[in-house]
Amino acid sequence: MNTQKNTHKEKIGFQKIIATFGIILFVGKIIAWKLTNSDAVFSDAMESIVNVISAFMGLYSLHLAAKPKDEDHPYGHGKVEFVTAGIEGALIAIAGIMIIYEGIHSLIIGKTLSKIDLGIWIIAATAIINYLLGYISIKKGKKENSLVLISSGKHLQSDTITTLGVVISLIIVYFTKIYWLDSAVALAFGLYIIVVGYKIVRKSLSGIMDEQDPEILNQIIKILEENRRTEWIDVHNMKIQQFGSSLHIDAHITLPWYYSLRDAHDEMEKVILLLAGNIKRSIEFNFHMDDCKPISCPVCQIKNCPVREKDFIKRVVWTPENITSMDKHTVE
Repeated sequence: MNTQKNTHKEKIGFQKIIATFGIILFVGKIIAWKLTNSDAVFSDAMESIVNVISAFMGLYSLHLAAKPKDEDHPYGHGKVEFVTAGIEGALIAIAGIMIIYEGIHSLIIGKTLSKIDLGIWIIAATAIINYLLGYISIKKGKKENSLVLISSGKHLQSDTITTLGVVISLIIVYFTKIYWLDSAVALAFGLYIIVVGYKIVRKSLSGIMDEQDPEILNQIIKILEENRRTEWIDVHNMKIQQFGSSLHIDAHITLPWYYSLRDAHDEMEKVILLLAGNIKRSIEFNFHMDDCKPISCPVCQIKNCPVREKDFIKRVVWTPENITSMDKHTVE
């Protein structure tokens, strides 16, 4: 429990760093815009506002997700990470639209830039800082299974791509004096950012809607298959929910009907301990014990079963299709 609390503190502490740097970088881009009069730099600065808002939203969601379960939230508050990540993805997409709008506006009216060389250095510095923060955030988010830190990192890196586009356009304009190139590059990266925002929204919605995560399901199946005991006649009706960095696993396990309650419970505990010991995430289990039926005999691998009614035919390999099925496994 203490380890989990420390993990939440680390997440919140790093999100505070992201929020602080977001404000600093925004101020730097505003200064660069004032110096250069570049619409591309202005749109990049406007996207930084989204960075700041998203950073503080992420900070709030991590604080809320760290709260323990209560009467109103029996599964905890982890789902808030999906909500804030979805809002952040939407804000990223809106920022992309803003960049496209500013780029088109600049192409129509045309503008002359000034002090481009100084603007290049300032914007390039913000790009480097953003990329490094984004890289660390994504790496930390994957380690801690935090969608908020991952989405924040992707946001920062998408901002880096946009900023690099602005730097490239400023360099080209500086040497060629072709001012419309500044806006053309911004348009291209505005489209890229919209795609990034859509992907984050899509992932957050899948978490809110409890969409099955194939990667997690396949990991669980691999662990069970590699450590399978003959007493585990089948595992079915498996459902996996994600609450922030935590998992909730529901499943039915079919065991010999003649087992005592204690023996059956011991076997169920072996399955739970196996998964808990091999998945580096906080997991809550809700397992239901089913007794075997005559239809289970053809797939039951217990030798010298005292009550077998039908001959063993074949071992059923557990797959995403049959382990999530509501029915007990059969040879058909």
